[in-house]
Amino acid sequence: MSSTATHRRVMVIGAGPAGLAAAASASAAGAQVVLIDEGERFGGQFWRHHPDLTDPRLQHQRRRFADLSTSLEGVRVVSSASVWRVEPGSPLRAHVLVGPADGAQRLAETFEADAVVVATGAHDRVLPVPGWTLPGVTSAGAAQAIAKRDGLAPGVRTVVAGAGPFLLPVGQSVTMLGGEVAEVVEAASAGRILRGWGRRPWELTAAAGKAGELGSYLLSLARHRIPYRFGSAVTRIHGEGGVEAVTVQRIDAEWRPIAGTERTVECDSVALGHGFTPRLEVAIQLGCEIGSDRFVRTDSQQGTSVARVYVAGEITGIGGADAALSEGEIAGLAAAGVPASDARYRSPFAARRGMRAFAARLDVHRIGVGWTAWLEDDTIVCRCETVAKATLDEYATASSRAMRLATRAGLGACQGRTCGRSVEDVLGTTFSIDRRPVLSSVRIGELAVAIASDVDHRADGGPCQSSLEPGGS
Repeated sequence: MSSTATHRRVMVIGAGPAGLAAAASASAAGAQVVLIDEGERFGGQFWRHHPDLTDPRLQHQRRRFADLSTSLEGVRVVSSASVWRVEPGSPLRAHVLVGPADGAQRLAETFEADAVVVATGAHDRVLPVPGWTLPGVTSAGAAQAIAKRDGLAPGVRTVVAGAGPFLLPVGQSVTMLGGEVAEVVEAASAGRILRGWGRRPWELTAAAGKAGELGSYLLSLARHRIPYRFGSAVTRIHGEGGVEAVTVQRIDAEWRPIAGTERTVECDSVALGHGFTPRLEVAIQLGCEIGSDRFVRTDSQQGTSVARVYVAGEITGIGGADAALSEGEIAGLAAAGVPASDARYRSPFAARRGMRAFAARLDVHRIGVGWTAWLEDDTIVCRCETVAKATLDEYATASSRAMRLATRAGLGACQGRTCGRSVEDVLGTTFSIDRRPVLSSVRIGELAVAIASDVDHRADGGPCQSSLEPGGS
């Protein structure tokens, strides 16, 4: 899949760990690099921090972040940039609106490159629960972002619930900022976790650093006497004008609630996280092959089915920051035209191999097919269009198009990113509702200006290479 031709201009889309590593390695290999990200500051979700507000204890791998930041001295970094269209071909193009997302005067700009690294990451998957639209309910990722970026806890007393190891740092962050964590509720049973993570432990040697992180999280829970409930789920959220309590219930191996095990836990906020969903829109627009597991297919150098398009990070599989860093380094080298035989690949190849063993263990936290049993007829599944479960059930035998036109599920502002997979689970089918090519919202006026600018730009023969230089415009 990957090309061995030398690439001089490299564009990296996404500035989380994978994107930063890709930009740094491509620049070090001699490529002219532009790094484009929608955030105000680079770092992505993992290094989402404010220079003045963030508690230093919440900044993981600070030295690695500092080293990567220094490595970007020769890279043009474009922040607060919304990519609204990408084009495959020669050259590869990205059409961008630069400025605050809610600003009225965003600048239209087109970037061209010989190779692109897509490192757009993933977002939380949150399963619908009766009452999840109440004020005080956030995704686990949002709770972590608030903590890292703003130095705030989501509430006075929080229940952290869902599945996967990400629940641990979220709980720790809340307590560090003075909030109380009532419980951490994990859907996987203790036995399932022990069997999954304890299988062939020698394979996790490369991820030994994770053990230290795990220890700090567990110590924090123990210090604050926070209960950790295995094999359980929040199956209802109670309240009038906001969260007042939740029902925690035991679930079976397929996540079906077990009758008679309900408990009520008082709280004023809930952080829900049931894993992650890759952000595939850029890869889809470029025409990259997507596997049945909803991740982009890659070769050994992170190359895709599209020539000169590489991918790294969570859009290739959920594996955490260390896996993303190694994949990003590989993708950056490949995009810069470094042949696979080069010695510079040895270290990231080894790191990627080790972290894939860690990522494989995350499967023990996968969502069970029985979770829809805790929904009620009036539970909202598609929040953008306020579509309830009962409405979806009416169109269970309809085609994907008919269902969406009749219910508008997946046609709202998020374009199915939040609800798509949950809608499919409710209907018991696979429509790939979340596999949409829409990248970001664009005002009609901005679109008109951007198209006119692109027409002029192509008539003039396109931008010169200085458009990718640091500080260029």
